[in-house]
Amino acid sequence: MSKALGTFALVTLFSALLMALSLAVARHGYPYGAFGVKRLDGIADAGSFLAIAAIYFFGAMLMMILPIRAAGVVLTHAADAIFWATIVLFATIVGSLLARWAFGQHEVLWALFNWRFLFVAAIVAAHLFMNELRRNVLLRSLFFVVFGAVTLACLFWSFST
Repeated sequence: MSKALGTFALVTLFSALLMALSLAVARHGYPYGAFGVKRLDGIADAGSFLAIAAIYFFGAMLMMILPIRAAGVVLTHAADAIFWATIVLFATIVGSLLARWAFGQHEVLWALFNWRFLFVAAIVAAHLFMNELRRNVLLRSLFFVVFGAVTLACLFWSFST
């Protein structure tokens, strides 16, 4: 957990510094600043977490039914990578928004209250409790169904805004 928080804090700082640099360059009238802002804003979409969540929860569903060795392969080669990608993407979004807030755009922090960011919390929570879910047969069976439903919802449900 502390490694995830440290990674989140460092990536947030880096993205905030890069966004601040881009905003400062753009404020001075150079077009390169606008390019930097546009590139950092391009990944700042809460909707991108729907596809990430679908892939993660499909892997989590497999981890609930696979034997321990195969589940370990799914965990180390897929679920861990998706977990860290989620942390990095969310930290980048938070850092970019904090830099915009520091440059006087105070209304941008409301973007963090998008309900689609709940998928970030769901991925992090599932990843942190994966060992507990695997130990208990009842929880494993229950969360196989839950993870399957979440996977299908992320893929096929039109979460309109």
